[in-house]
Amino acid sequence: MKLKRCLEGISVESFRGDLNVDITGIAYDSRRVKKGFLFVALKGFSQDGHDFIADAVENGAKAVVAEDVERLPAPMQDTYRRQDHDVCVIKVKNSRKALSGIAVNFYEYPFRDIDLIGITGTNGKTTTSYLLESILRCAGANPGVIGTINYRFAGNSVEATVTTPESVDLIRILDEMSKADVSDVIIEVSSHALDQGRISACPIKVAVFTNLTRDHLDYHGSIENYFKAKSHLFIGECPYEDNVSSRGDCRPWRSPSVSVINIDDPWGKTLAGLTPAPCVTYGLGLSCDVRAEEVEQGPDGIRARLVTPYGTTLLKSRLVGLFNIYNILASAAAAIALGIDIKTIAKGISLLEGVPGRMQLIKNRRSLPVIVDYAHTPDALTKVIAAAREIVKGRLITVFGCGGDRDMGKRVEMGYVAGKMSDLVVVTSDNPRTEDPKAIASQIMEGIQQSGMHRLDQLVTNKSRGFLVNLNRAAAIRMAVNMADKTDLVLIAGKGHETYQIIGNKRYPFDDRKEVLCALEKDLQ
Repeated sequence: MKLKRCLEGISVESFRGDLNVDITGIAYDSRRVKKGFLFVALKGFSQDGHDFIADAVENGAKAVVAEDVERLPAPMQDTYRRQDHDVCVIKVKNSRKALSGIAVNFYEYPFRDIDLIGITGTNGKTTTSYLLESILRCAGANPGVIGTINYRFAGNSVEATVTTPESVDLIRILDEMSKADVSDVIIEVSSHALDQGRISACPIKVAVFTNLTRDHLDYHGSIENYFKAKSHLFIGECPYEDNVSSRGDCRPWRSPSVSVINIDDPWGKTLAGLTPAPCVTYGLGLSCDVRAEEVEQGPDGIRARLVTPYGTTLLKSRLVGLFNIYNILASAAAAIALGIDIKTIAKGISLLEGVPGRMQLIKNRRSLPVIVDYAHTPDALTKVIAAAREIVKGRLITVFGCGGDRDMGKRVEMGYVAGKMSDLVVVTSDNPRTEDPKAIASQIMEGIQQSGMHRLDQLVTNKSRGFLVNLNRAAAIRMAVNMADKTDLVLIAGKGHETYQIIGNKRYPFDDRKEVLCALEKDLQ
């Protein structure tokens, strides 16, 4: 594609070079640049793409988009001649916003015939996406999902590296989905993605809000800023000052066609009053458009009556935990916004067997109840422990840690929750990243002790209540398994579906589910 075409609708402050040069690809990582690529320099939090422009050019970039052209290598200040071509230099006010528009141009609006559904909120995005995917399949659609666990469509699945990809990666995935005749794409939208404008060029048909509780305050600074980032999906506000519209109906940050909002959540109630889009509300309250009545839950799942403006129907779900009724309602309300009938909705919900790493029961030869869950916020941990409490016959043993280089304030809160609601707690390491695991554990222990739970000196097999510390996560899981009998339940929280552990700046293979089975096999020998 000609560079001129790539830049259509982009607010360009200055330009040097040939607009008719052919561009063969787009990259924001200099290591991914190939001959003929356009390189977009993004300002990150730990690195700045402007520092890697020279590397991009050496790798074959024909054009560079940057905010600070004065930081370009000296030869590029005027016209930079590489061995076999001139390098075009495009100055923009915001590289991230430019990248989104350039990607849409390069891939020629791949979402033109696709309905995009964006789901955001602190908890429940992944489970809601799986439920809605199941409903859409029952409705005869060909859905794709871009989410925390993976990006999947038409029998293809790629492990996700982040919840919401950078804009060019997102548009590329949508292009692949479009070529596979995908009809609807469900996108889990993180607050980081909204704040950074990663989906700013995507026309969302249905936007879903699940809930909002403490998380990511290391990034947003306050719960109010966190909410503001989430609200961009529903209000249509652009986080950038240079909100220049691109062409057609792809104007960045327009409001969705329909907003689907949990108004049992206080932030959701506020959001419902702010969105300019028609709103479908859901929850357990009588004022909700979509609500559940006669809710029953047990170890085999949830039963309820779904009440909608289009009638009522019985719901049966294999998902465990009362909190999942909200995820079920979110998916049902989104499906109604898409025009799907309630009988199909109920069937789709009933067919979903479970979600990886979300209240996932690990079957084992010892018949020991062990659940692995992704809960890594105070609210999520409260809900999964409460759900586990409903089905445990003996003691509840909770194994968890907190991530490093993330919101420190939630560590004490999570420790308090675990100590207050569990019988035994094993404090361990999560993804410590560049922080000292001992320092993270110390903050967690502060919260546990505030709950009134005391530290135990050694491994216990009796009915003692207290907490232990083992910063080796595999050993901590073995410890919990060894303490448990068939009447107890072991809950391993924090990592869920993840198949790695981040220590320092490296990822090491680690899967809670595999570690559970390994621990139980050793126990049998």
